Amino acid sequence: MGYNVAIDGPAGAGKSTIAKLVAKEKGYVYVDTGAMYRGLAIHFLDQGILPNETEKVVKACESADVTICYEDGLQQVYLNGQNITARLRDEAVGNMASVTSAIPEVRAKLLELQKGLARTQNVIMDGRDIGTCVLPDADVKVFLTASVETRAKRRYDELREKGAACDLAEIERDIKERDERDENREISPLRQAEDAVLLDSSDMTIDEVVAAIVKLCR
Repeated sequence: MGYNVAIDGPAGAGKSTIAKLVAKEKGYVYVDTGAMYRGLAIHFLDQGILPNETEKVVKACESADVTICYEDGLQQVYLNGQNITARLRDEAVGNMASVTSAIPEVRAKLLELQKGLARTQNVIMDGRDIGTCVLPDADVKVFLTASVETRAKRRYDELREKGAACDLAEIERDIKERDERDENREISPLRQAEDAVLLDSSDMTIDEVVAAIVKLCR
């Protein structure tokens, strides 16, 4: 049985950054859901399926097994036992993943694969509903948040660093709207699991947040 860590929280809370650092520190597998969607997309493309052929996509899910592991500290993605990491960033793969990720059966397949990984490996996952839906029995659950102002400023600084023109007030408004959508969506809304530890990172450094979560783990 794997040891499981779930990190949930709103957009811009730094979940992925923190999860990857905790995974590195503890030797866990960071479950990159985006890479898994792309792995499924490669399977569909290899079957000669077009993005709009929904029925064929659904049928092809039955014969796909996507898994993640680390070799020499680098993430490797396998599809039915074959290493497909080098193909993940192909444009056709990205386009296929973008279209097929909206199909309920594809999302259900990914959930099945995630749960399978969690049963066999020590994993850390981040998202909106990991502790409530994906890994309800996770050994450690964290709800990572920060004030809207803090999250907006982080995003603003990130965009400025990339040379992008942006407006802080507009980013703040977008984050508030996204929070509202995530909290009120019908399927798997964003909410803190009853047994999750609340961690507000508004006044914490990345290292402090990582240390706090590592302390919760065995």
